[in-house]
Amino acid sequence: MKSFLLILAFAMGSIPVLAQNRVYDESIDPLAQIEQAVKDAARDHKYVICQLGGNWCRWCVMFSRFIQQDPEIDKVVKDNFVYAHVNFKSRKDPLSQKVSKRLGNAGRFGFPVLVILDTDGSVLHIQNSSYLEDGDGYSKDKVLGFFQQWTPAAVRGEN
Repeated sequence: MKSFLLILAFAMGSIPVLAQNRVYDESIDPLAQIEQAVKDAARDHKYVICQLGGNWCRWCVMFSRFIQQDPEIDKVVKDNFVYAHVNFKSRKDPLSQKVSKRLGNAGRFGFPVLVILDTDGSVLHIQNSSYLEDGDGYSKDKVLGFFQQWTPAAVRGEN
């Protein structure tokens, strides 16, 4: 009976994503991670994408895989952004509350939520990822369009 309940719970998505599917480093300070990403972005003349979420979130892991597995999206991201998977434990966790506040209270949108920071670390845009979905996954056209519209060149009006 325990095996059946375990399989049922996994199928329903209530068990955290398996270790091999982890994309968020839960051992690092997310605020320090954000600040390092801003420094790296400023150095490389890119923007920062903070994907706020966690390994507990099926859609968060799915989004990460989706953008990495599509060569066109992956190239746009790598050419224009420093990408940070920013771990969010829970709405009650004090550190997670600080992280959400640092990112424009982005946690209010659900997860994953994408936050674009400029080279000064200011929030340029918060994207509710549900607008990028299509059925049981993500839409290539919507995701690619989102990233293309928020490249540094696009924001400066150069494309």
